[in-house]
Amino acid sequence: MNIPFIPFEEGEALLDWIGLTDALAAGHELPKAEIGDTFLYRDPDTLLSRAAWINGMGMAVKTATVFPGNPAKGAPMINGGVALYSDADGTLEAIVDFHLVTKWKTAGDSLLAARRLANPASRSILIVGAGTVGRALHDAYSAAFPGAHFTVWNRTRANAEAMAMERPGMAVADDLADAVHAADIVTSATMSTEPLIKGAWLRPGQHIDLIGAYRPDMREVDDAALLASRVFVDSFNTTVGHIGEVKIPLEAGTIPRDHLLADYYDLPAFTRAPDDITLFKNGGGAHLDLMTSRYILDRWRAQ
Repeated sequence: MNIPFIPFEEGEALLDWIGLTDALAAGHELPKAEIGDTFLYRDPDTLLSRAAWINGMGMAVKTATVFPGNPAKGAPMINGGVALYSDADGTLEAIVDFHLVTKWKTAGDSLLAARRLANPASRSILIVGAGTVGRALHDAYSAAFPGAHFTVWNRTRANAEAMAMERPGMAVADDLADAVHAADIVTSATMSTEPLIKGAWLRPGQHIDLIGAYRPDMREVDDAALLASRVFVDSFNTTVGHIGEVKIPLEAGTIPRDHLLADYYDLPAFTRAPDDITLFKNGGGAHLDLMTSRYILDRWRAQ
């Protein structure tokens, strides 16, 4: 049997962001995924091993290494591999480029929430963080908000300027507080352990999308931002006990458990009123890698 390997460029040419978010929504209508996650740390490095099985969709196994010091050496910060298995007999169906799955899963995860929680008339989008994920977020949000104007802020302005040069029309923000307040949508992809975004900067009607914090000691927003917002997550199982963004304020009693209103297994609850501030925590998870890999393989087979 010829097991396909789907490389990045050839695979990406077949994909579209709206189609992916529709596939993610459909995946959450199937029985709830069984997930097995392992996190190992050697500060500042991380090894994540994630496996998922969805009855009716199949199985995926993804192992990722996150080495923040790699970019300074000219190497990618994130590496790993993804394998997709048949639900019918457990045979290996495909090996998909790790970076293809990660890019589309990560940004698509956030875009699904934004399509439901952000004002569809949003015209100003701020990207906090000018790394690889920030660039993917620009691509994804451009598909759902084609008339929007983008601004990027980064701790190191030169990196923000480099990103803006790659994407004509993108502006660079100097003051984060002003940029957050002015944006209709704020999407943040940093590795901060101290909150960058303050609740005092927010205004009614905004949507806040948090991607970067993935460890128990990481946060991108302060308590005031959480308290001011209607808070949603992609998965209770992969965020509540694992990610500092919600783990720290829950354990401190700053927010009650029911302040987290819903995850993707209750998509009809992802609603907003015009003046609501909505906040989404993108925690990822192997079930989303599985759904994304299956979408990629389906498009590959359909070509």
